[in-house]
Amino acid sequence: MSKIKTIYVCQKCEYQSQKWIGKCPQCDAWNSFAEDYIGGDESRKTASSKIQGKARDVMEYRKVIEGLSEKNSRTATGIDELDRVLGSGIVDGSLILLSGEPGIGKSTLTLQICDAISAKNKKVLYISGEESESQIGLRGKRLGLVLDNVSLITENSLESIAATIEAEEPKFVIIDSIQVVFSENLNGSAGTVSQVRYCTEALMEIAKHKKISMLIVGHVTKEGNLAGPRALEHLVDVVLFLEGERNHDFRILRGIKNRFGSTNEVGVFEMYEGGLRELKNPSQRFLEERQKKSPGSTVVCTVEGTRPFMVEVQALTSTTRFGYPRRTSSGFDSNRLQLLIAVLERHLGLNLGTQDVYVNVVGGMQLNEPACDLGVCLAIISSLKKKTLPPDFVAIGEVGLIGEIRKVPQLEKRLKEAERLGFETTFKKSLKEYYQLLFS
Repeated sequence: MSKIKTIYVCQKCEYQSQKWIGKCPQCDAWNSFAEDYIGGDESRKTASSKIQGKARDVMEYRKVIEGLSEKNSRTATGIDELDRVLGSGIVDGSLILLSGEPGIGKSTLTLQICDAISAKNKKVLYISGEESESQIGLRGKRLGLVLDNVSLITENSLESIAATIEAEEPKFVIIDSIQVVFSENLNGSAGTVSQVRYCTEALMEIAKHKKISMLIVGHVTKEGNLAGPRALEHLVDVVLFLEGERNHDFRILRGIKNRFGSTNEVGVFEMYEGGLRELKNPSQRFLEERQKKSPGSTVVCTVEGTRPFMVEVQALTSTTRFGYPRRTSSGFDSNRLQLLIAVLERHLGLNLGTQDVYVNVVGGMQLNEPACDLGVCLAIISSLKKKTLPPDFVAIGEVGLIGEIRKVPQLEKRLKEAERLGFETTFKKSLKEYYQLLFS
């Protein structure tokens, strides 16, 4: 038996090093190395050794297509926002990875998924390595879920999990979470790179051979990245990320990877005492508390995936008491804010060098696209000039460094959403034209 060797593996790019180093030389990530083990096998075969195996029967592609049935191959959960992200339902035999920050609602969502699938007379097995059966039962009781045809176990051993799945023969399995599952066939504790990869590969094999749909819950790092190597995302069929601010009620379920559908869809939920509730009309919900005659407030239309959302952006300017003015943003990129302030000073002659500038996106939404630039600029000007914008005005446009307004993608969808809620916009070629129109 060969000697067990300790190595360190980068959690992001899987670069291996014999000693711990602070910065990965391959992907430049800091503090991303985790301890791992290799070796311990009794023998190793060289690449030139003879490979022996049993040939399997092949299937013609034409016959595969003829035997497919979209209705039978997918299970709609009945949670419309979730089905939208998955592509109309859960594919039989698929392996789904659900990730998100602690306390964001992953366990709540998984239990609601169990209730929705079990209501279709399908047997569900909930395997938890972090909670006892009674704790899961208390959460289900608090959420008011029926949970018929749902079985609960607390287990961390991969071998015991595989044997339980073999004996129970469920149609849907939840593993909460993959970071606490370990195999006795490997060295190292649960959560190491090798353990996470090995356990995921084993669960994937079970899912494919038994045609059992599985959902595994994954942790995230302090930076918000999925804990474990990037290979974990490559192994699974679907990667879902539940995001949002814990101080706000809104949650967004985003599809990062989907082998059976589009990744251009998002689901919007609202957290309340009874769990996660779907938002059928998120734009109206985001704007329901908006004060229309307040300086520093404007409405923008952002697109998440293929869905447009109307969101309020607020700005506040205040005379700075220090030598260096502050630029603070919540829900908007701070570097982008610095850039837009420089454009306002250069092309409109605004004196923002003596002003602290604060920008906030109401509702905890994150605006990550340049199409919201115009709205942020107009909100800053409105606060500085103490003038309100028209209550039915929506700002759509990207602001360039020379003050020009550029076109944005999916403009028709934005305009239809604005028209549906009674908003309208004007199209100008430069930021100076908007300034003269709205503030002169």
